[in-house]
Order: sequence, then structure tokens, then C-alpha cells
Amino acid sequence: MKIAVCIKQVPDSWAEKKMVDGLLDRVNVDAVLNDLDEYAIEEAMRIVEAHGGNDEGGPNTVTVISMGPERASESLRKALSMGANGAILISDAALAGADALTTSKVLSTVISQGQFDLIICGTESTDARMSVVPAMIAERIGCAQLTFASAVTVDSSAKKVNITRVTETGVEEMFGEFPVVVSVVEKINEPRYPSFKGIMAAKKKTIETINVASLGISIESQWSVVVDASLRPARAAGVIITDDGTAGDQVVAFLVEKKLI
Repeated sequence: MKIAVCIKQVPDSWAEKKMVDGLLDRVNVDAVLNDLDEYAIEEAMRIVEAHGGNDEGGPNTVTVISMGPERASESLRKALSMGANGAILISDAALAGADALTTSKVLSTVISQGQFDLIICGTESTDARMSVVPAMIAERIGCAQLTFASAVTVDSSAKKVNITRVTETGVEEMFGEFPVVVSVVEKINEPRYPSFKGIMAAKKKTIETINVASLGISIESQWSVVVDASLRPARAAGVIITDDGTAGDQVVAFLVEKKLI
């Protein structure tokens, strides 16, 4: 069973972010592995461990795939330290500022060429929060998609994946046959901390770096671009109400002014 996990390096959630020429400044800010992708990595590891492990040369493998600049290798290295077997980085200047359509095209091409059985993604990236790339990958590959999974069960002999997900109307159970794209929510597991052994082993693992030309695809102009952006206005001072016997009336007047009542 070959599992691919799509991950992304994003600006640290605590960092102050700014736009430069319509693009998010990713150079002058700390970068980390997307938090929600850690659950996807962990789920992939649990699946292979439940099916005999992913020892070197064995039938079960986990490959992490990312698209981004060279520094994205840091996030791939962390995924390797969690136990993944291999890593692929698609890095090309032509992909700078790529939107979801371009991103899904590149990732789906790598996945198709790798002939993976199961593709696992986090629900979204914390820098854009669009939650559309997993569905786009499934559409481009032409396979089933099982989204927002809170539990995943794999029957490798039947080449079938079952998931459970919680919706506004209740709990749903869905299944799909290989190849299948699954996106997982943060409640599905608790990501492991890389062990010292895992960190040392990750240093010896190779990250395969490729560009757009090697994939044999062309990159069209972006379908969506940011044409304008402005900083969030500073937080205004609050209204202080002194209770001189009319505090209740003042509160009501304030709420009416804000059209809250």
C-alpha cells in the first residue's frame, strides 16, 4: 500500500503577516509545518503500522509531498522524522504565488505519476484556509474523495477505505476504493512527537526535488490573484460607562447604536 501525504509549509500562526505586491510575505517570517497536516501524517503512520509497518523495502510506504521554496524541505524533514519513508519537494520559481488550481494540478500530477493508493491531506492550510485542494486533487485524478474524516479504516486486501465524519445533521459513514483522497480533521488523532531516533534517521533520508519541467506540464496564468490588501485597522478604545444610575439606559443606547438590538 502506497500512501502519499500532501503537506505545506506556512507562516507561523503567531507571526505578524503582511502582503507584498499581492503575495503573502513568506521570506521575512518564521515558517512551520502546517498544523493541520500533522494529523494527516500521523494518520498515515497509524494506517501503515496497523498493516505491518513501513519498514525499508516493505510493501507499505508513506511519502510526503510538498510544493514550495527550498526552505519547505524543513517541513518535509519533520515529516520524515515522524516516520515517513520518503519526501518529494516541487520547487520552481514559476510556482511563486500559485493559486489552488495550479497547486492541485502540480500535486495531482506527482501523485498520478507515483501511482499512490491512498492520498491523505489535512482539511486546509492555516495561511489561506480555503479547504479546496483535496477535492481538486481528487477531481484531477478522477478518484473518490472522502472529506473531513474523524476516523479512517483501511482494508488493504479489498483496496477499500471507510471513514466516519461529523456533519451538521449527524454522523456519516462513507467508503471509497483505491485510489482515494482522504482529508482528516484535527480530532482524528494526536500527532506524535519525533523521537531522537526518528530525527537522526530523517537526516539520512533523501528529499527528491523536482521542478515543473520534469513533470511535463505547463503552468497557465493564475485564475485568482490578490489585487489589493490593507492592514487591519487598530483596535478602537472601548466605551466606559460610569454607573450614575443611568448605566442600564446607556448600555441599551449603545447596543441600539451598534444595531445589536
